[in-house]
Amino acid sequence: MFANLILLVGITLMYSTPLIFGALGGVISERSGVTNIGIEGMMVIGAVAAATTSYFTGNPWLGFLAAGICSGLVALLHAVASVTFAADQTISGVAINMLAPGLALFACRRFFDGAAMTPIAPKLPKILGETGLAGTPFANLNVNVTTVLALVLTAIMWFVLYKTKWGLRVRAVGEHPAAADTLGIDVYKVRYCCVILSGMLAGFGGASMTIAIIAQFTQTAISGHGFIAMAAVIFGKWTPFGAYGACLLFGFTQALVIMLGGGDFVIPSQILSMLPYAMTIIVLILFVGRSVAPKADGVPYVKGSR
Repeated sequence: MFANLILLVGITLMYSTPLIFGALGGVISERSGVTNIGIEGMMVIGAVAAATTSYFTGNPWLGFLAAGICSGLVALLHAVASVTFAADQTISGVAINMLAPGLALFACRRFFDGAAMTPIAPKLPKILGETGLAGTPFANLNVNVTTVLALVLTAIMWFVLYKTKWGLRVRAVGEHPAAADTLGIDVYKVRYCCVILSGMLAGFGGASMTIAIIAQFTQTAISGHGFIAMAAVIFGKWTPFGAYGACLLFGFTQALVIMLGGGDFVIPSQILSMLPYAMTIIVLILFVGRSVAPKADGVPYVKGSR
């Protein structure tokens, strides 16, 4: 019983980690007033970049870094469209989500002789797991380094947003960009930085899936995780720790799917597969009306407007 409980906790932490990175990206972007629906696509780009780089270099840390850089470049496109050209942010994000899977598949086929998935790539190390705790129930905990990194980044983002001058500027731009502009804050610069950072965090989320969990990129590696991360942002009321807790809830749902799928309960696999997404819809129905987004979220800013 205790071993199964530890296993449940370990799987929850494992599957919540990619969501946490994606949700943190959504928080920082939307706090600055830019809706980033493209988190899903950016996670896909990060996933393929991480697995490919890790495979060819043999260094998963380089793969992790490459994921952040590649997804940050994709986010730059979103920033140019939504900040500089004041395009509809939702349409820009949807375009990225449509483009990214095709681009990832093209890159995969290009680098791996027409294959639709990458070979097995070196994985990031574990902090806890079979090697350090062999022979104990805690061997099932399997805490990867990305899990710890996600928690650290959550704390750092909370500190920056609520305890630093730059964080105050980000929140001011997301609430009242015109007022922030009159105080000498460069609204465009702040939003560019936040959107690019959002993409990098989403890329880390994709990397934590392909070089920390499954060790390769496949077309279904991400499969809606970016959208679940966006739901976690809303459920967490656009706060770092709120989003972190919401991701743990969704990770727990995925852990239940795995535990029940391998147990003695006779539950159709189709019902188990839809459980995380059904939970996402339920959470949105129950909490979307109670969460208040930053006032300027999704509204393009035109300098001089009031």
